[in-house]
Amino acid sequence: MTADPTDRPLRFAATVRVLHWAMAVMVIAQLLIGAVMVTTLDRYHLLRSVHVPLGAAILALVIVRIGNRLVCRTPAPPASMGPVERRVATASEYLLYGLLVIQPLTGWAMLSAGGYPIILYQHLHLPTLPAPDPRVYALSRQAHTAFAYLLFFTFTAHMSAVLFHVLVLNDRLLDRMAPWRTRRKSSPTTSRPASARIVDDVAAEQD
Repeated sequence: MTADPTDRPLRFAATVRVLHWAMAVMVIAQLLIGAVMVTTLDRYHLLRSVHVPLGAAILALVIVRIGNRLVCRTPAPPASMGPVERRVATASEYLLYGLLVIQPLTGWAMLSAGGYPIILYQHLHLPTLPAPDPRVYALSRQAHTAFAYLLFFTFTAHMSAVLFHVLVLNDRLLDRMAPWRTRRKSSPTTSRPASARIVDDVAAEQD
């Protein structure tokens, strides 16, 4: 028996929203640190000492977040999103989750294959994944770089889509994940696309 769509929550659960925004800040910081690391030598070791534990934290949180999303109900998408856009949004979400798992793992493998200690904090180290091997190091380094670019473009596309819905369509898509308190559920008329509401208003005036 399928669930009644009207019974779906208006917003994501609080745990989902907290993890979402915390990870968004962490991912942006990680991408910026990674970009600076490849362009400077003076602060490379300092930046890496932040980059490595931050990557481990992102890996741990994304696993928690995937589990959290599996048990929390998802709000219905706004009426402005057609079937194709919904499928694209779902696919991009899965891609983001996959990249946030595989990107830290390739970094972990790269450092392990290069023989570098993976220091999280003082004497807290991660275990070595593969044994030191120059060929594995070169391969994992290339993969880490490629996935970093893919993560950047996917993350940018996700933010651009959200901004389009907020600034152009004004369909309150962001309300589902907003950390702040939002207004109550709109009436059926106001929840419809703007073009449909305009047609209804014109028809009412003619009557």
